Amino acid sequence: MIRSVLVANRGEIARRVFRTCRELGIRTVAVYSDADADAPHAREADVAVPLPGNTAAETYLRGDLVIAAAKAAGADAIHPGYGFLSENADFARQVVEAGLTWIGPTPESIEAMGSKIRAKELMAEAGVPILEVDPAAAKPDDFPLLVKASAGGGGRGMRVVESADDLERELAAARSEAESAFGDGTVFVEPYLPTARHVEVQVVADTHGTVWILGDRDCSIQRRHQKVVEEAPAPNLSEATREALHTAARNAAQAVDYVGAGTVEFLVDGDRPFFLEMNTRLQVEHPVTEEVFGVDLVEAQIAVAEGRELGDDPGVPFGHAIEVRLYAEDAADDWSPQTGVLRTFETPDTVRVDSAVESGSVVSHFYDPMIAKVVAYAEDRHQAIRVLDDALRRTRLHGLVTNRDLLRGVLADDEFVAGNVHTALLGERIDDWTAPPLTTEQRDRLVLAAALAQARSVSGRIPTAFRNVPSQPRVRRYTVGGEEVEASYSGSVRGLTSEIAEVVSAEADRVVLAVDGIRETYEVAISDDHVDVDGPHGSLDLAVVPTFVDPADVVAEGSLLAPMPASVVSVAVEAGQQVAKGDTVVVLEAMKMQHTIAAPTDGVVSELAVSAGQQVETGAVLAVINAEGGPA
Repeated sequence: MIRSVLVANRGEIARRVFRTCRELGIRTVAVYSDADADAPHAREADVAVPLPGNTAAETYLRGDLVIAAAKAAGADAIHPGYGFLSENADFARQVVEAGLTWIGPTPESIEAMGSKIRAKELMAEAGVPILEVDPAAAKPDDFPLLVKASAGGGGRGMRVVESADDLERELAAARSEAESAFGDGTVFVEPYLPTARHVEVQVVADTHGTVWILGDRDCSIQRRHQKVVEEAPAPNLSEATREALHTAARNAAQAVDYVGAGTVEFLVDGDRPFFLEMNTRLQVEHPVTEEVFGVDLVEAQIAVAEGRELGDDPGVPFGHAIEVRLYAEDAADDWSPQTGVLRTFETPDTVRVDSAVESGSVVSHFYDPMIAKVVAYAEDRHQAIRVLDDALRRTRLHGLVTNRDLLRGVLADDEFVAGNVHTALLGERIDDWTAPPLTTEQRDRLVLAAALAQARSVSGRIPTAFRNVPSQPRVRRYTVGGEEVEASYSGSVRGLTSEIAEVVSAEADRVVLAVDGIRETYEVAISDDHVDVDGPHGSLDLAVVPTFVDPADVVAEGSLLAPMPASVVSVAVEAGQQVAKGDTVVVLEAMKMQHTIAAPTDGVVSELAVSAGQQVETGAVLAVINAEGGPA
């Protein structure tokens, strides 16, 4: 019997596993890096053990430290979560050899499916259709191709190659990223099917020969080959295709004597399914399956690890569930990850939220930028879409740029609503999905609410904005998204007034405006340099414009700045070197993804401020390029 579980992970998956453990009466143990010392998962566990260091390589990927932490804390089992060590067969063996219970599949199954190359060979032997191509023999008609990492997933080490001229370069880049993310630079190549669907099947198997097939999920809405929206069941699949997927998944599990929870992933091109990979762990998107089947997959994992039988098959799914991944990233800026303090994170109780954060949490550049999964369940798909969109609209989320507007754009899209999804849909509709959701008038009222709340936050007996001799209105200025905005208002003994809306009431945390007799309520949070506003049409994070600018904040013309906290992977130029527009200057790595900083214009590198291996903060000067004809 398992009495104490260490979760060898962090963030939302650690908290998710802890929740089931508490319900089962199992003591919980967390591990945490220096960067995660104040993270929610470290605080929620019964016991938390530090792993000195910040990066994953120093901490969560150190199996020896994790096992030592389990022994020190008195844990008798380890749950790996997903990512990190979850598909590391050597770690699984070390856990068992240490006398601990491994809550996962056997090391042999992990090895068989952990290498995507070997997994494809096994599936071909089992009669499951696969996709493959030999890059050395690729012909022009074979392109586009997709380069993928053999040892991992999540879009890392993955590159689309449009022509033979790009193949070697993209292979090298994919190997580098795969080595950094998974410690294994092995890659392989397969045909790229841009309009196929990404559909997966959930399996759970015990040691007594029972295999559950818990339906299917569609994960076709992706960015950078990483899933953004997942749902169960997969919409608009023919019954023949659905049955073929389930049969292939069962064959895949039985081919490796699989035990535990796992997912078999497919590309579906028309009605033809092709095996992609088997993930020998719990998936990020497992909640949608739990919702439609009424099961707890973590509880099932623990039962299997204890040697118990799964029991009767849960049957067929009921209703529909949709999950969106909320990322701290700027979709309009090439998906650049965002770091810093999440000042406010509050969600309505109409949805399930598995989160890595809470109000006041710090999102660092050391780990993945996903901050939460928001899941809606309803009796049918249309209602699930409506509930999820409304929950995202009402979520109070301030301090970091996120992909919330993009997610709402997905849920409002006619093709998505109709269930006509494929893996290229996001790329095709990105401009529509990331369009600002606010009209100018709606934004102006949000800014006005911020200004009025700030005015009310000033204490004293003199009425807000009162002037003995009225002259000009009071003006407050802010920046939002790099643009300066302002709001003006006047005050007298009768109260505050504005030309754009009637001021019904104004307090430091709540403002009510009326337009054409319709009242709108705004919730406001004020800090030293920001004002956050949530209204009926959306929200704004407003940075207060200072009266004076510090000269030290001004950087030289032509400076290339770090867009995020990151590590410098490589520097491709030297001081004094001539560069052309688009040439690589510096390559950064943040949140497991590499980001190339290119020359914005032809010119000369007049200053080089960084070197490989250096850590940089947001806004740090990386290099200065003097444009041709500019000052030397």
